[in-house]
Amino acid sequence: MGTDNLQNRNGGYTYEYPRPAMTADCVIFGFDGRGLKILLIERGVEPYKGYWALPGGFMKMEETIEECAIRELREETGVTNIYLEQFCCFSSVGRDPRGRVVTVAFIALVRPADYQVVGGDDARAAEWFDADMLPPLAFDHTEIIEAARVRLREILTLRPAAFYLLDEIFTVDELRRVYEVINGITYDRRNFHRKLMQSHLVEDVDSRTLMASTTTAPCKSSIAAPRGRKPKFFRLSKRRNRDTDSDIEEGSIKDLFTF
Repeated sequence: MGTDNLQNRNGGYTYEYPRPAMTADCVIFGFDGRGLKILLIERGVEPYKGYWALPGGFMKMEETIEECAIRELREETGVTNIYLEQFCCFSSVGRDPRGRVVTVAFIALVRPADYQVVGGDDARAAEWFDADMLPPLAFDHTEIIEAARVRLREILTLRPAAFYLLDEIFTVDELRRVYEVINGITYDRRNFHRKLMQSHLVEDVDSRTLMASTTTAPCKSSIAAPRGRKPKFFRLSKRRNRDTDSDIEEGSIKDLFTF
């Protein structure tokens, strides 16, 4: 290392070169039955006070970047117990007016109805916004969201992530709508249904199971099927892939909805 570090009294090393700050930012996607949503917080402090931004903040010395993301999301929105996936690092020199700040971005898919978001810590408010109608954003968060949407489309070709934006029990039309709003494509209803059934990714849900599901039965009972037919309900299959003895959701989604 040459002469760019000095040993301190605790036996460690102190480096003379500047050290940037590290932050975590979370892109939380949701689906309300019609369109893709993104969770944002209203900043209550400078810089960009009053602007909307992604939930996130500075990493503490005693935590990992993953722990930082989870903590900031909890403190600023009240959202807890979700899986966050790291997808990109943003390090443009002038991205933060407070100094040299590098951020690690995370992505997650949730059902908005499962969470009552509330602003906290240095966030004045937390709200879901239509992904195609976002307000002016702080920092480089527009760029981060654009990258997250590209990554989300990639994820859909690798695993059935779209299922996690829906209730446990859903219709094919609900699932098709998720794929359409994420990919920006209108799918033929019959072809989509046919390919989904061929994939063995889903299994039928009978009326007894539907009514036993207290969280879905009331809203599902009002769904109207085309031409007056009784709607059919499905859920993600729990069966195993006989060839690999792994969860069927792994790998079998690739190119499923490429027409």
